[in-house]
Amino acid sequence: MGAVRTPRDRWIEEGLRALAEGGGPDAVRVEALAKQLGVTKGGFYGYFADRDALLEAMLDTWERESIDEVIDRIEREGGDPKTKIQRAGMLTFSNDRLLPIDLAIRDWARRDAAVAERLRRVDNRRMALLREMIGTFCADPREVEARSMLAFCVAIGEHFIAADYQGLTRAEVRARAADLVLDRDSG
Repeated sequence: MGAVRTPRDRWIEEGLRALAEGGGPDAVRVEALAKQLGVTKGGFYGYFADRDALLEAMLDTWERESIDEVIDRIEREGGDPKTKIQRAGMLTFSNDRLLPIDLAIRDWARRDAAVAERLRRVDNRRMALLREMIGTFCADPREVEARSMLAFCVAIGEHFIAADYQGLTRAEVRARAADLVLDRDSG
């Protein structure tokens, strides 16, 4: 009887973990992943032609989980558009698993045109969702675009801000920003 092979998704998951821990794509090395998985690297080649194929599979997984699965879940769980926007943000940008991967991919995209194009596609789908949801309670297309951009900037940008908040917690500021973008004071 032959040896039990490490499943393909474990290689992908370990690659995403290495990427997200701050090493960027350079940290995604077959030998290092095999060591972390406690296996030999021979099984890797049963699933992937090379390291580039693994990197592509990692991007596919990130895109599916951060867009397709998020949209499926917010539609399945329902709610009004404002609730759906908040749920999408929580599932993506407050998620202990997806957030570090997303931020690492954003960094990677600064140095790799193909990754930048993939990120653009994902961000365009995220923005389309925001436009659709915000458009249900805001009629002005220019304001819809501005609110969508502000919501997206808060979701991503808050992770890069090191400033202290005057008498408020980060969560309180984030909640107030959401109230402003989602027009909770007047609607």
